[in-house]
Amino acid sequence: MGGRDDWTLVGAPNARDLGGLVGADGRRVRTGRLIRTPALGRLTDEDLTVLDGLRVACVVDLRDDSERVAGPVERLPGTPRVVRLPVFDPTHPVFTSVAAVLLGHDLTAQPALAREGGPAAMTAVYRWFVTGESARAGFGAAVRLAARSAHLPLLFHCTAGKDRTGWLAVVLLTALGVDEAAIRADYLRSNEATASLQEVFLTALRGRQPALAEAAVRPLLEVRPEYLDAAYDEVRRVHGSFAGYLRDGLGVDDATVAALRAHLLD
Repeated sequence: MGGRDDWTLVGAPNARDLGGLVGADGRRVRTGRLIRTPALGRLTDEDLTVLDGLRVACVVDLRDDSERVAGPVERLPGTPRVVRLPVFDPTHPVFTSVAAVLLGHDLTAQPALAREGGPAAMTAVYRWFVTGESARAGFGAAVRLAARSAHLPLLFHCTAGKDRTGWLAVVLLTALGVDEAAIRADYLRSNEATASLQEVFLTALRGRQPALAEAAVRPLLEVRPEYLDAAYDEVRRVHGSFAGYLRDGLGVDDATVAALRAHLLD
């Protein structure tokens, strides 16, 4: 796979290779080494052929067990190592409300989401990505996995492949020295990639739950600059800098960053 856009997955349209972005010292992220996707339960046979060509060694699944049983069984070619690192807090009312919407559950009785509103709920979740216990444990472990050559190529995903997956991509690319503007551009690509799926979801919602306003749900289906800004602001508030967040929040030391760059930058 020679470039970032040389392949697509019909059953996972938000999938993409993070290769090609310019990292530390002008060195580019190697293609075919870091793959971000949504959940893999809807892959076609042709998609499996594409993934087989990538020779994925390790799959990081950021979903909770409750999310996995609610979706189709994932399809994987070969026998990659599968590591489950659930970034999920069942006691966080906003997080569970957002997750319930994305899984298609009835939210008409969810007071937390009604109080927060869609965009505010999402910014709360992104702040939690930085400070939540399972978030710090999961994201930190994923970075350490990516720093070992035996786990490359590494594929990582959550349910929709846009929020937890998006933040892990931010963390990995920042550690690799990629410019924030390029990281932000990759993060926002999820909107274009999932636009048709968003409309399918909203159309189904109108039929099943007309009382649940589209305005409250669409923000949960999108990625927005203010969501990412909320996480960056929380990094600065708690740790002072992204380097501090990597070190103190995620337990990613200088040796791990050096290994990431050695294995993932040309």
